[in-house]
Amino acid sequence: MSRSIGCADTVRGWVYALAGAAWSLPPVAVALAVTAGVARSWPAGLRWVCFGAVFAALLAAGGRPRAVRARCVRLANRLLRTGLPAPAAPLGAGPRDLVRTPAWLALHMAVGWAVVAVTGLLGMTAAVLPAVWLGGGERIALLGLSVRVAGGRQGGWAPLAALGCLAAAAWLCAGAVAVLRWAAPALLGPRPAERLAALEERTRLLAGRNRLAQELHDSIGHTLTAATIQAAVAAELMDREPEAARRALSSIEESSRSAMDDLDHVLGVLREGKAPTAPQHTLGDLRALLERVRLTGTEVHADLDDDWARVPAAVSREAYRIVQEGLTNALRHAHRAPVTLRVAVTGDWLEAEIGNPMGGHALGLTRPGRRGQGLTGIAERVRLLRGEVSAGRVAGGRWRLVARIPLRSAP
Repeated sequence: MSRSIGCADTVRGWVYALAGAAWSLPPVAVALAVTAGVARSWPAGLRWVCFGAVFAALLAAGGRPRAVRARCVRLANRLLRTGLPAPAAPLGAGPRDLVRTPAWLALHMAVGWAVVAVTGLLGMTAAVLPAVWLGGGERIALLGLSVRVAGGRQGGWAPLAALGCLAAAAWLCAGAVAVLRWAAPALLGPRPAERLAALEERTRLLAGRNRLAQELHDSIGHTLTAATIQAAVAAELMDREPEAARRALSSIEESSRSAMDDLDHVLGVLREGKAPTAPQHTLGDLRALLERVRLTGTEVHADLDDDWARVPAAVSREAYRIVQEGLTNALRHAHRAPVTLRVAVTGDWLEAEIGNPMGGHALGLTRPGRRGQGLTGIAERVRLLRGEVSAGRVAGGRWRLVARIPLRSAP
């Protein structure tokens, strides 16, 4: 996308050109030294060929390291405002990739010398003309031309010519910026393989963040739902059974601490951009989960296997979250109604079934017309493991959630 070039861009472009001219001095000095030592007795034409070959070889060698290209990109972004992405990790460069950075270096140096030389001459001319005019006038040589600058009114054109030289220098710098901006994407921009790698990395990052969001929804959602119900239970029992009310409040405190730990972990991962390393709950933690649910006053009839050795770790983690979210939905929609839970290994499948009576919104935990993310998250987890899930009303006015996950689907 083209952008206008302002005064600040022109100044930065001149600084960038000066850097290119400065960077050319070491390879030029080496090429001159080699030419003087090897081709001293050669004809002038061959000496120029030797100089060009050595200079090109030095550029090719200097442009090969990835760090050089990275520095070129950073400097172009800072001074030319090119907005190029940082180079990705090396992915096997092709023949064209071996000449792109050296070609950019050569272009940068050539443009740099042209800008520095021409703007230097124009700037010197802009300084000399008014000085000679103010000094009474005399004949001077400018750019190979002999010019008579008269004093007084007759030489009044000198300041105007000086301004024209400055305008020409600024125009030249702006043109150099435009040329370098135009060439930068082709010579410094990402290769197709790098674009693909960057896209894959962004996809991986977004998938990880979405996964963390789902984990946070399941964990915090369950804790808040249980804490809300436990608070209602404590309020009901405060006068009649103060000991039971204290147990409910103690459970709220414990579950809130656990939720804060989960929240701190997820926020830490999002800030640092690192993969989660904290241990995750598995099917072995189901009984502790059921005890927390029972503290809300909800009756849970559970049929659980005692041995989860056959269940792969990935399936075990996802199944725990599925059961947790299913119980959370039951608490939200059927306040303290009896819940049935069955989790068992049947053949090569892990089956989880949760049922509860269809209830109202006793505590206002759900809003009419609002679609939650719980069932969506459960379906995404099951599909990820190539399983099957169904949820809906069944005979007897009950709600049933069934998830079947193949044991061989773990990554």
